[in-house]
Amino acid sequence: MSPAERSVASGSGPSAPSGALAASSMTAVGGPTRILLVEDEENFRDPLAYGLRRDGFEVVEAEDGQRAVEIFEASRRPGGVGPIDLVLLDLMLPRLDGTGVCTRIRRSSSVPVIMLTAKDTELDKIVGLEIGADDYVTKPYSYRELLARLKAVLRRSRAAAPEPEPVLVAGGVRMDVERHEVRVDGEVVAMPLREFELLELFLRHPGRVLTRSQILERLWGPDYEGDTKTLDVHIKRLRGRIEVDASKPVLITTVRGLGYRLDGDSEH
Repeated sequence: MSPAERSVASGSGPSAPSGALAASSMTAVGGPTRILLVEDEENFRDPLAYGLRRDGFEVVEAEDGQRAVEIFEASRRPGGVGPIDLVLLDLMLPRLDGTGVCTRIRRSSSVPVIMLTAKDTELDKIVGLEIGADDYVTKPYSYRELLARLKAVLRRSRAAAPEPEPVLVAGGVRMDVERHEVRVDGEVVAMPLREFELLELFLRHPGRVLTRSQILERLWGPDYEGDTKTLDVHIKRLRGRIEVDASKPVLITTVRGLGYRLDGDSEH
């Protein structure tokens, strides 16, 4: 009997993906939704993984809690499996149980977590939800029921997710706000936080004159009582990092008597 013919738990094997389901198995940027499936029992894990893959999901499997944590943490680093979009997490696991795994995940991520367990008491469900699980599915369950709940959790998660920070571009300067990275003509340029914030402010307001007082209030706060020379020093250092010739700036230009302006073609 093939995995597709077996019941995940109660007789309903995976079916072919519908148009709506196919859409739900894709991330917002077009790649497949990546699910971390944490289950030590092969008779549950194998048919479930098979069905999810058949329905267009990418599935990463872990057979114990410690391995699940290792995979999840590595997924967020270069060379890992890539960002995890949802975790299907069995409660009773060797090495580290499901509550421990969920607690570890919640320390650094809001990724959706669905708990899978044979325990059906109200207290167990409450504990699972209180430690950060988004839903709680009791074994035995049908594949179709689990799939419907998985899709619902993904929809809620995507609806609540903040818009990704933009990539800001102007005159050969490219800033990835989310990654906190600046490139000038393709080369990564390291800069202190204050200069990064200053450059971001200009990139978000291209072509607009920003007065010294406006910049100081935005970056140093409304109660700043220092000298405007502090800003001039930061401008000089920033120009040294992004201008071809800092003595003849063409990107961040001085508007005499007013302040500074970002010139050059921009997009964001």
